[in-house]
Amino acid sequence: MTRLLVRGARILGGDPADLLVEDGVIREVGAMGAEGTGVEVIDADGLVALPGLVDLHVHLREPGREDAETIATGSAAAAVGGYTAVFAMANTSPVTDTAEAAERVLDLGRAAGLVDVVPVGAVTKGLEGAELAELGLMARSRAQVRVFSDDGRCVHDARLMRRALEYVKAFGGVISQHAQDPRLADATACCHEGELSGRLGLPGWPSVAEETIVARDVMLARHTGSRIHVAHVSTAGTVEVVRWAKAQGIDVTAEVTPHHLALTTDLLAGYDPVYKVNPPLRPQEDVEALRAALADGTIDVVATDHAPHARQDKEHTFVDAAFGMLGLETALAVVSDLMVRPGLLDWADVARVMSTAPARIGGLTGHGRALEPGSPANITLVDPDREVTVDAASSRSRSRNNPWHGRTFRGAVHTTIHRGTVTHSTDTTVMESAS
Repeated sequence: MTRLLVRGARILGGDPADLLVEDGVIREVGAMGAEGTGVEVIDADGLVALPGLVDLHVHLREPGREDAETIATGSAAAAVGGYTAVFAMANTSPVTDTAEAAERVLDLGRAAGLVDVVPVGAVTKGLEGAELAELGLMARSRAQVRVFSDDGRCVHDARLMRRALEYVKAFGGVISQHAQDPRLADATACCHEGELSGRLGLPGWPSVAEETIVARDVMLARHTGSRIHVAHVSTAGTVEVVRWAKAQGIDVTAEVTPHHLALTTDLLAGYDPVYKVNPPLRPQEDVEALRAALADGTIDVVATDHAPHARQDKEHTFVDAAFGMLGLETALAVVSDLMVRPGLLDWADVARVMSTAPARIGGLTGHGRALEPGSPANITLVDPDREVTVDAASSRSRSRNNPWHGRTFRGAVHTTIHRGTVTHSTDTTVMESAS
């Protein structure tokens, strides 16, 4: 029997309590006496205990682009960031559009052993937007896929989107849509369309390219009685559509990335390709609308859209560089500094948007649970007062396209516990005893 005692943690930021973990399960919560023999102790005085973080949206690149990331390196980055489960997007090579492909991702995640890697199935074969993928077979496979997405591409055909929503409804699935009308955001677009893009001579795409797809999809969700999830919301207009849809009782959820909560299109003035991302960075008024929507519950989830790229794909002129940036290791620090310190969220809210809600949306019953007896021991300990300065070179990811390099945040992950095992800790004595 493996035993772990987390002593004196503030559960969801409340009063201190001890958590006794045995064989991957929380057995007791409260004031404990002496730990006895055979118990590993984590001194959590001053730390906040959250249910292990869950990311609905990551790109782990394996199979096909192991030069940018592998499931093992992405899992290591996730553990550093406090995550105990991540959903791996389907735009790999080959695409995760069959039961066999989904099971391979599942098995590679289990072999890495640091987080639960949950495969996301493609909506269409080859992400080509022409024919539905093996949705039912993926759902019935060992991977038990419940989230489907052509992320990186929009399911732009309304008839096909309707069919997908009808299909996944039968087994409680959800479609996560990369909302971007390809006729309004053509292949040359590389940033937000506005005054700055015109001044810089960069082809852009307008906010309405996202908003019109979201408006269409929530109406399709209402028509089919199915679930739609809006990936990486980036505009104030999308927030209003989602808010309206929820008021109508439509089964819609939405996510926002840390970078869309913090970074603005002004950063493009230096033509630095690290800031090229899809959807693009937006003006300050959109950023403020996203923060308010996360605070009031219109946006349900913070998801990283962790998108590693090899140097040969990212280090180009801005127009030619690949879209995407890293996010797994820094997400909690960004949310802590940006949302918790100003009082927009408390730690219970952080647990909701970074653990409970994403686990519920993705159908993960072993994650996002209250830290109480009988729950799986997926736990993230946060030091709310620790300052961290991001160093891209120290990332556990295989890539270095980190938009936060050199920035300092207050609030950081201290320890990550996955199924009762410490997978990351800033306390080297804990890691040495766990290894």
